[in-house]
Amino acid sequence: MEAVRSKKRRGSPKGRQVDASALSRVRGLLGDTPRRRDLLIEFLHRIQDKFGHLSAAHLAALASEMQMPMAEVFEVATFYHHFDVVREGAAVPPALTVRVCESLSCEMAGSKALLEKLPGILGREVCVKSAPCVGRCAAAPVVVVHQNPVEHATVEKVAMAERSGQTECKIAEYIDCRTYRKQGGYRLLQRCLANQIDREELFVSMDKAGLRGLGGAGFPAGRKWRLVWNEPAPRLMAVNIDEGEPGTFKDRYFLERYPHRFLEGMLVAAWSAGCSEIYIYLRDEYAGCRRILEKELDVLAADPPCALPVIHLRRGAGAYICGEESAMIESIEGKRGMPRMRPPYVAEVGLFNRPTLEHNMETCYWVRDIVEKGPEWFAGQGRRGRKGLRSFSVSGRVNNPGVHIAPAGITVNELIDEYCGGMPDGQEFYAYLPGGASGGILPASLGDIALDFDTLDEYGCFIGSAAVIVLSDRDKAWAAARNLMRFFHDESCGQCTPCRVGTAKALALIEDENWDAQLLAELSRAMADASICGLGQAAPNPLLCVMKYFSHELE
Repeated sequence: MEAVRSKKRRGSPKGRQVDASALSRVRGLLGDTPRRRDLLIEFLHRIQDKFGHLSAAHLAALASEMQMPMAEVFEVATFYHHFDVVREGAAVPPALTVRVCESLSCEMAGSKALLEKLPGILGREVCVKSAPCVGRCAAAPVVVVHQNPVEHATVEKVAMAERSGQTECKIAEYIDCRTYRKQGGYRLLQRCLANQIDREELFVSMDKAGLRGLGGAGFPAGRKWRLVWNEPAPRLMAVNIDEGEPGTFKDRYFLERYPHRFLEGMLVAAWSAGCSEIYIYLRDEYAGCRRILEKELDVLAADPPCALPVIHLRRGAGAYICGEESAMIESIEGKRGMPRMRPPYVAEVGLFNRPTLEHNMETCYWVRDIVEKGPEWFAGQGRRGRKGLRSFSVSGRVNNPGVHIAPAGITVNELIDEYCGGMPDGQEFYAYLPGGASGGILPASLGDIALDFDTLDEYGCFIGSAAVIVLSDRDKAWAAARNLMRFFHDESCGQCTPCRVGTAKALALIEDENWDAQLLAELSRAMADASICGLGQAAPNPLLCVMKYFSHELE
């Protein structure tokens, strides 16, 4: 027996041993920051930013420093696109990464050719890879050199950016804190904290204005504030600026111009719901916006207009699923961004298991205007009986793509003609996506439908975050559906079988020239009925629309 026991003894402790030099480097990067579990992703960013990748030694050191299982640190690091995990024995990636956006708008503008040519031009010292939507669809195609987005990219422009060392995102000109306060900024917040505004009247104003969640779900803002206020304290607020929906870039547009109008609306919403802390979750692709917010939040904290709650700025790491509210909350907590089962809803049990007011950035942006100009002003902006204004992110085949603030209830024909300068010469309007990748595809013959919440349901579509992608007679709806299904397949978090397997099966089926309509319809129903969150539930929408409205092109 003793002989058997001696054979089982190990010469070293079980598991990966922590390298002393790696541990020293990790400790230096973390500094005096508390080793809290919810800061894991922030710490991974620090290591990635410093070394350009995450080595096995660094992950082991981080796990030891945070007193976490190595497996848990590893699974979080490998979940997100922007973390380059180098397994033991594998080659270290090049110092510079170039990401070529392959979203629908960029593909229409020629990103495939860029992806093919750039590796040979930039050489082995640069890692060239495809990337999901980077939120600059109006300037397609877009290539990101480290953190510097090259808009209307060509091989020559990208090569020039790489040779010149232009790898950091430039900060756009914006209205800073000092200017904003001179223009009357933060007076509304001061009135709220001085009890010059009644909380219930504020709820009613949002209801009368018809302000709804503008991240896509469309839940009435006033009702949400009231629900969270009625929950027990402490309450938290989480702002979702992870707009990864292909075709969507409105949040970036506002942040690069009017950050404090958003911040004041956010603070008013937090006050109305009694939230003591605020977490802003910003997608990692928006490096310029992050620098703006870091600077302006510091300025605001140094000279606050009134008492402010604690505001945390959290950095995403490249995961479309984190646009879903509960997946975002999981990510803020330092975990993989996987949606939660509901109920309970985040208004009841959200961030750190506390009642949480979750909002999209644009919803907060409109709060000050609604209070100062009156809810009737906002509600009266719509057309065809709809309420309010919408910020349409328009890309694709139009002369003037970009963010266009237009009345809710406008049609795509009116949007193209009145705001987008019409179609390019020699091209005819063929089809459009009214709500980004998951909102479906409609033919030009249905171009007079009012664009707003609920108006597109009968057509198998929805407006979502109002990302409108316009296709011309140069495009094909079935090709667009393939692009979108590749995106959904890549971005599925893998938690539930209907989405994980369904997106893979659907992609394989529509890659075939002859679509099996019956099988696709059955698969789509299973995904819509059984997927945990909106990604799997809405992923079949584009292919269902192709079979419904463009079936003649599949024959």
